[in-house]
Amino acid sequence: MNKCVIPAAMAAALAGLMAGTASAADSITVGHLAAYTGPTSDVGKPYGQGIADAMNYINANGGIDGSQLSFETVDYSYNAPQAIATYKRWMASNPAPVAIQGWGTADTEALVKFVTNDEVFFMSASYSGHLTDPMGKSERTKAAAPYNFFYGPSYSDGCRGVVQWASEDWKAKGGEGKPKFVHMGDNHPYPNAPKEACAAYAEELGFEVLNPIVYSLKPGDFKAQCLSLKESGANYAYLANTSGSNISLVKSCATVGVDTQFISNVWGWDENAQAAAGDAGYGIAWVVGAAGWNSDAPGMETVRAVSRMSDPSGNEARVLHYMRAVCGVFFMHDAMLAAEKMDGGVTGTNIKAAMEQMTDHVPAGLEGVCLPSTWTPDDHRGTNQVLVYKSTPNGFENVYTATLERRPEWLGW
Repeated sequence: MNKCVIPAAMAAALAGLMAGTASAADSITVGHLAAYTGPTSDVGKPYGQGIADAMNYINANGGIDGSQLSFETVDYSYNAPQAIATYKRWMASNPAPVAIQGWGTADTEALVKFVTNDEVFFMSASYSGHLTDPMGKSERTKAAAPYNFFYGPSYSDGCRGVVQWASEDWKAKGGEGKPKFVHMGDNHPYPNAPKEACAAYAEELGFEVLNPIVYSLKPGDFKAQCLSLKESGANYAYLANTSGSNISLVKSCATVGVDTQFISNVWGWDENAQAAAGDAGYGIAWVVGAAGWNSDAPGMETVRAVSRMSDPSGNEARVLHYMRAVCGVFFMHDAMLAAEKMDGGVTGTNIKAAMEQMTDHVPAGLEGVCLPSTWTPDDHRGTNQVLVYKSTPNGFENVYTATLERRPEWLGW
């Protein structure tokens, strides 16, 4: 096993380390792109730790039918060119990775053609709807993405789910006329990914869609954006950034008297955000993709064993992103086990084929933690179920579950 966590600047120096140790016949080479630094590190740290812990746990418990996962973790600081350079270095090594656990939207989408040509299985932490179209059927996708997978609803479906909740919330409150919806986020591929798809669905549900409001992925003073939000009269504002930026946003808006209902994506809120935002964060509704740390779901026993790989005391409470990372790795694990029995063994092509044979699949030992997921050769929307939670003074509360239609025109959007 090769495990190392390194800053991007040191990546090249360690290229030989990976190439040298990954050549063992009983190992399977995997790349791990992480964002432990940079503007998305607030959620990148727990997610990346979950990926590393899960792969170490698999190695400590028999590997892939006896083969160890040989992996290198590279902190690319959410810098897409650095991620692409790391990928090229990995593919020039011997043996090259057959699978990669990736991170951001800009780099994942930029690498689609590379991983397709190289036949590398790519499980990302980007849930961009563009990655769900393996055959390139949609006019909205730039390129077919046959080797791209992610765990959970796409950003577009996640936003559709919380907008569906908002529609019901508006009715329950006795709202009259058209409620107003606004997208808020940085001008970046990740926040922009669901913008058009979600706006179209909001209009379909009867919302008046306002002009988007831009605010940075980096935390800061957002009073100016909050005043724009207040003046717009928006009833529901979708926060498309990660939690660090959103904490600043809701705090700034509280100081200028904004009473808009905030909704957000799967990276937009978590336990740490709630603790940091305090009163300003109560009431925010967002997408949750796995069981929480304090859940009594049967699969949490496995998650806590995974967690002890980096926290032997077992005392560290993990945030929601950690559990989703564990799910992502264990779906890959199950696909590798199936691929090992195919002609050619654990190749990127066979892992892809094994993923596309999963129907309502939950990895063994993670029951109640991971959502049942289905992938097919022409549809990589793993799940259309969106769990909506609300932040309260007493913790998080599940307020709505949306099961979205699997509309053909939504594939890749």
